[in-house]
Amino acid sequence: MNNLILVRHGQSHWNKERRFTGWADIDLTDKGKEEARLAGELIKKTDIKFDAFFTSTLKKSF
Repeated sequence: MNNLILVRHGQSHWNKERRFTGWADIDLTDKGKEEARLAGELIKKTDIKFDAFFTSTLKKSF
């Protein structure tokens, strides 16, 4: 079986202000960091073995 997991970054400071982020390298809020941590925990629980993964180079993706 093939799996595809898509994850959007957590809340950034500009998202909170309802501003478009685009390619601007904006930090996550504390809430966004918690959202990212929870997403990681959910992915870990799937026990899927990854062949490949891709991410943005922007801070909000780490």
